Amino acid sequence: MQLPSTLLENAVAEFSKLPGIGKKTALRLVLHLLKQDTEVTTHFSEILQKMRKEIKFCQRCYNISDGTICSICANSGRQKNTICVVENIRDVIAIENTQQFNGTYHVLGGIISPLDGIGPEQLTINPLIERVKNEEVNELVFALNPNIQGDTTIYYIQKKLAKSQCIITTIARGIAFGGELEYADEMTLGKSISNRQPIQQYIK
Repeated sequence: MQLPSTLLENAVAEFSKLPGIGKKTALRLVLHLLKQDTEVTTHFSEILQKMRKEIKFCQRCYNISDGTICSICANSGRQKNTICVVENIRDVIAIENTQQFNGTYHVLGGIISPLDGIGPEQLTINPLIERVKNEEVNELVFALNPNIQGDTTIYYIQKKLAKSQCIITTIARGIAFGGELEYADEMTLGKSISNRQPIQQYIK
């Protein structure tokens, strides 16, 4: 793509690094910003810098947070004895949008995938085990993507909690095996949460 300005070209190159943003879309975004008042673009850049510098991760569940504890963990109306285990923060947002779950979460930060060099030590599995031991958790709901890596992660954590009295369930497989949670429609995901099943039915 030939552009009349190196500055414009650099801006387009940076925008096109964002997921799902191609060169043409990046150019449209940059040209849109150029049409705005200086105050608008300055505010835009300040918001991004503030987010990057000040955003935190909840010390309890590892969700994104403005403080040391996220708004979900701090909400007295949530069922603290039920934890939904997810791979990433996008999955928390997806499940919250269904309005079918009133417990708390635990974000693993990924799933066990030896081929990608991701083992249990790279994830927040140990803090999850400690939560189950120390917080009198009654139910652990696994809402991981239904694929081999997700099932491997569930199996590993289940073995670590073999002596626990905590009930371990997984979301119903209304979501196709190999699918991605963030792309599931809210009704399907909501029903999967509501109709969760004992983990033994899926992990042998």
